[in-house]
Amino acid sequence: MAYIITEDCIACGACAAECPTESISEGDGIYVIDADTCIDCGACAETCPVDAPQEA
Repeated sequence: MAYIITEDCIACGACAAECPTESISEGDGIYVIDADTCIDCGACAETCPVDAPQEA
């Protein structure tokens, strides 16, 4: 299952820089994850300072 980014996102971009599949992009005020390309590796969750990426 792909990760999702919750409303806790502070739009710092740390997760996007760590994503090996480039599945994370800047959305409207928060970052978003493309569920079709996310490989559920957890790199985004490990780097996020506010724990916004969560397993869906």
